[in-house]
Amino acid sequence: MDAQAPDFIDVNGARIAVHHRPGAKAPGIVWLGGYRSDMMGGKAVHLDQWAASSGHACLRHDYSGHGQSGGDFNEGTISRWLEESLAVYRRFAKGPQILIGSSMGAWIALRMAQELNNSGNGPAGIVLIAPAPDFTAELVEPQMTDEQKRDLDEKGYFEKPSDYAPNPYIYTRKLIEDGGKNLVLRGIIETGCPVHILQGMEDADVPYRHALTLIEHLPMDDVTLTLVRDGDHRLSRPQDLDLLTQTVAALADRIAAAN
Repeated sequence: MDAQAPDFIDVNGARIAVHHRPGAKAPGIVWLGGYRSDMMGGKAVHLDQWAASSGHACLRHDYSGHGQSGGDFNEGTISRWLEESLAVYRRFAKGPQILIGSSMGAWIALRMAQELNNSGNGPAGIVLIAPAPDFTAELVEPQMTDEQKRDLDEKGYFEKPSDYAPNPYIYTRKLIEDGGKNLVLRGIIETGCPVHILQGMEDADVPYRHALTLIEHLPMDDVTLTLVRDGDHRLSRPQDLDLLTQTVAALADRIAAAN
């Protein structure tokens, strides 16, 4: 498929852009991006290139309001983006899959695993990069200033400067309230598959202790944590991308050997 010509599917009135690269080798990989990221980012493209060279299927999409998808970003919620991700997965993914979630995408991946396991079609493996499950309640709300709380109350949203783009992050009341309906760090999370977490210790957005908290909620699963001492939130340097593909390849080999 041409990189400039994604497929589109309609999910609740939004045109969701999808890149699906078929592959002959199981498992396939499914990319789930972060808040305000898109499927043409460095990690997503790097994984797609790895999949192309190794024969694995690769599935990527943009949430509504992101990248090449339609919809209003400010109408987005975890529930909405989860529903879109599940719709893309059920439409395109065939056979065993590794969910790969970056930042907010890790929260989406964990919620997807819960929903897919309920239907008996859970993931074969999960890789989480700088995971930010429950970020609305655990990372955003506790750091809100009085001015931001006032904006949220009066305007329905507040802005926070971004280290990665000239435009600030926008957090809406709708996003934060809906986040409360999708919290996973309130009890045991059972993914039913091996989980590998990659976390930078110099991450200014999601402290590495958040990954340690996540592990406490995964007591039933085989969990591996790799801490990158000088790694930031993005983990997009050449050595970080190499670590990512090595991690995914090793997990794919392990899943293939088990099947």
